[in-house]
Amino acid sequence: MEDGSKVFIFIDNESQPVASFTAPVHFELDTRKLTDGQHELKIVSRSTNGREGIRKIPFTVKNGPDISIEGLHENAVVDGIVPLMINAYSKGDQTRFLIRGSETPQSIPSWLWVLVLGVGVWVLYYFIAYIVS
Repeated sequence: MEDGSKVFIFIDNESQPVASFTAPVHFELDTRKLTDGQHELKIVSRSTNGREGIRKIPFTVKNGPDISIEGLHENAVVDGIVPLMINAYSKGDQTRFLIRGSETPQSIPSWLWVLVLGVGVWVLYYFIAYIVS
């Protein structure tokens, strides 16, 4: 079902299209050539009678290494010496998946300590109640 419409693909505000095709089209966008951050894919379709349709799709590229920080949050108010744990890691070879341990080491949250302690006290209570009865 081809009608001869031309499709032009632009990235960000480039004046020249990165690709132009006759509809229908299958296109693979290689984000490795783009910088990390906000981008916009603009698709312009021109029919055989000269009318145009435009579709803009914003997207975020994140190919670089991921940065994890513990000890400081955005817009935090700090005082004195602030201990930080910073970790940066890449996605590695995406054709191979191998778990080597925790990707982002973090301290154990306090709510988890409270939960473990609560379960331990509960188990101890029922154990003592079982022995006494």
